[in-house]
Amino acid sequence: MAQVILLNGPSSSGKSSLARALQAQADAPFWHISLDHLRDGGILPMDRFRSGDLDWKAHRARVFDGLHAMASAAADAGNNLIFEHILEKPTWIDTLKGSLGAHDVLFVGVYCDLDVLNTRERERGDRPIGSAALDHASVHVGRTYDITVDGTAPIESNVDAVLKVLGSGRRVSEFHTAR
Repeated sequence: MAQVILLNGPSSSGKSSLARALQAQADAPFWHISLDHLRDGGILPMDRFRSGDLDWKAHRARVFDGLHAMASAAADAGNNLIFEHILEKPTWIDTLKGSLGAHDVLFVGVYCDLDVLNTRERERGDRPIGSAALDHASVHVGRTYDITVDGTAPIESNVDAVLKVLGSGRRVSEFHTAR
C-alpha cells in the first residue's frame, strides 16, 4: 500500500510549493504529480492547444482521465505520491476514491484568501485571469479533509502539520469513510 498525499485547492493557493517542501522533508520518497508537470514538462502539446491548432476542450476530459490513471498506476506499483489537484468536477473525486481507495490517502485541503489568490494569479501570468476565483468558489464545497492548511502560512508550519498527520495514521476524510 502506497501513501498518497492528495492536495486539493484553487489555482495559485500554494499547492506546488507545499508539494515540493513535503517531498524534500518526508522520510520516504514521494513522487510529485500534477497537471502542471504534464503541461510544463512538454508531455502535453501546449503550443498546439494555445495556438488553436488543437481544441483543449475536446481533449480536456481525456487528459484528466490519463492524469488520474497515471497517479493510480504509480501508487499501485508501490510509489508514494504527492498528487496536486484542483478537484473541480464531482466525478473526479469519485474516480480517485475508487482508484486510490486501496492506498493510505491523506486528503489535504489547501485554502487561501481570494485577494491573495487573485494577486498571485496576476503575478504568475500563466493562468487565465479569474480561474483562481472560480476554483475558490467551488473546489472545497462538500469536501471532507484529513487536514486543512492555509496557503499563506509559513511553508514549514504547513509541512510540519501535514507530516504530523501523515505519521499519525489518523484519517477522517471522505477517502477513509469511503472504504
